[in-house]
Amino acid sequence: MKRIALVLFIALVAFAPAFAQGINLGNFPLGTWLDANYDAVWEFSSGNIRILAPDGTLHFDFSAEGIQDFKVGAGGDGPFITFSCAAVGKSYKLTKPLLKPEMTLEITRTGLPAYSVVMAKR
Repeated sequence: MKRIALVLFIALVAFAPAFAQGINLGNFPLGTWLDANYDAVWEFSSGNIRILAPDGTLHFDFSAEGIQDFKVGAGGDGPFITFSCAAVGKSYKLTKPLLKPEMTLEITRTGLPAYSVVMAKR
């Protein structure tokens, strides 16, 4: 009985990363940026991305809703993250230029025009 429990535990630990994709921002800058078009504050913490109202009210929690295709990288414009969220049917790209405090947000939505905004650091 103990052997079966041990084998099941090892299998669970070994295969858990394949079933859940977490948010690990790595070296991507942490902090908050304001999308003035929607009065939305994008908050980047060590293990989560959230959208808040300026008063701190939670609008959306990507960690709770789940994300797919999460990638952290570096390009000619600076570090970036890309991910999609099936709960809202959108794909996101956020780029943080190395020498500027602003961040660029690009959203791709099925059947709608692409959205892009330069967000000010808060």
